[in-house]
This record gives sequence, C-alpha cells and structure tokens, in this order.
Amino acid sequence: MSSVSEGRFRSSSVPLITRGPSRTTLRADDGVRIEAVYDPCMADDGVGTETGDAGTAIVVAHGFTGSADRPAVRRAVEVFSQRAAVITFSFRGHGGSGGRSTVGDREVLDLAAAVAWARSLGHRRVVTVGFSMGGSVVLRHGALYTDPVADGEGARAVPVRGGRTEAYVEAHADAVVSVSAPARWYYRGTAPMRRLHWVVTRPAGRLVGRYGFGTRIDRNDWDPVPLSPVAAIPRIAPAPLLIVHGDKDPYFPLDHPRMLADAADGAAELWLERGMGHAENAADEPLLIRIADWATSR
Repeated sequence: MSSVSEGRFRSSSVPLITRGPSRTTLRADDGVRIEAVYDPCMADDGVGTETGDAGTAIVVAHGFTGSADRPAVRRAVEVFSQRAAVITFSFRGHGGSGGRSTVGDREVLDLAAAVAWARSLGHRRVVTVGFSMGGSVVLRHGALYTDPVADGEGARAVPVRGGRTEAYVEAHADAVVSVSAPARWYYRGTAPMRRLHWVVTRPAGRLVGRYGFGTRIDRNDWDPVPLSPVAAIPRIAPAPLLIVHGDKDPYFPLDHPRMLADAADGAAELWLERGMGHAENAADEPLLIRIADWATSR
C-alpha cells in the first residue's frame, strides 16, 4: 500500500443537485472511482435547500467494512441533514466504489474528492466527520489538506468536473470530528483488533473480508507507512477539532482518545461518552445531534 504525501485529487463527475438525495461518481487523485451521495439540508417542513446553498456541508467518512448505504451511516445522515447538507461516500474497496481498501492510507484521497465536491456545490464551509477508520482518515486529511488562508500559503485548488466544464475548488475541511479513531497504527491490544489484522494481512482473511463483509482489501503492505493519527493532530490547527470516544469501545481503549487529545495541546475538544461502544453503529441519536450542533456552530 503506497502512502499519500500530497493533498490533491484529480476530478469528479458532478450531476445537477435536486431537492432529494443525489448520487454521483467522484474520481480520486489516483483515478479510483468513488460513489457518493448528496443529501440537502432539510428544513422543518421537509423541504430541502437549493443547489447553490452556501451554508455548511458535513462529509461523513464511514468505518472499515462500511459504505454510504449502510443503515448506521444513513441514520447519521437523517440526523445531520436536519442541520446541514450531508455528503456520504464509500471508501475505495467498499460498497459501489472501485479499487481496494488500503485501510486508511490512500483513503485520504477519497475524502478529499468528497470535500471538494461539497465546495463545488456552493458550500463555503465543510466539516468532516469520520468513524473508526474514517476517524483516522479525517485526521490525516485535516493535516494534509489545510486552509491556504489560515496557513498563509497560496491557494491549492483542485479540479472538479461537471458536465463539460471544470472548476477549481479547495479540498480542505473547516472543522474536523473524529469518532472512535485509533491513535497509532498496528494496534493489536484487543481481540477485535487482532481479528481485524488477520482479515487485512492474511489471504484467507482477505477472502473473508471480500465475501463476508463486501470489502476488497489491498494485499500490499504500506510503503511508506502513512502519517499516524497522533502525528497528524498537531497539523490540523487552527481548524476546530472534536474527538469523540466511547468508554466501552471494544476496539480501542481510552488511552487512544486521550493520546490524540494530548497531541492537540489544548486545541481539541474531547468527549468521552459513557456506555458507548464503537463507531457509527454505537452512535445514538442524541450523540449525533450533539455532533451536528458542534459541527454547525464552529
């Protein structure tokens, strides 16, 4: 698995957006096709916002073996869309997307494509919300794709194609929410993580991933090893950062979120959720509402 070092992606095919959910196929910087879904912000009366809405868009990054159409992801969309437009997508190797999963490495290109699509639709503010593997991806994305105004650098726009026209838009996040993410790579301290490593690293495990979980996994090792979540944290500021973790998480114990928060050196909020398990499957509606309120108020 080759690591990502540059915060750029190539192009996407963008359809016209209607008042209901709309699907498209994005193209990551390395050419992998990524399925994506746009849900407009829904007013109290159930009427969606128009295409040119300049408000906030939340981009949701699912966990390993998830997809844009999994029930837990759609449940998050239903809550988030009451406060903002929402873009969901399937990481490479998942759902209807092409390619193979690199378990958090090149997936940062998939997220960048989704963020740039949100901006191409007129959203001036984009918040990324990632769960588990997606939680690690939003942290790396926040470190690699920075706001050119905030960091004092020149504009680093990327092309997004719609029909026969092409526009250049930024692919950075204005705020980042990481839920149930690991702090470091290669963690095997819990039984679920040992099983996950077997799925990812063994031929028999990858067959289980493909036919049991519908996830196509790259057989190559990372080369080089990508920036770890804890190393990415200090590079995200000044973008606001929220770290959410359950105290009953069976995959990553509480030293992971605490390590991430410590790396932020006071620049991140940490929510340790009592009784919560792991990732999007364990995020109940009250928590999702609080996350949405945080995302739309920062």
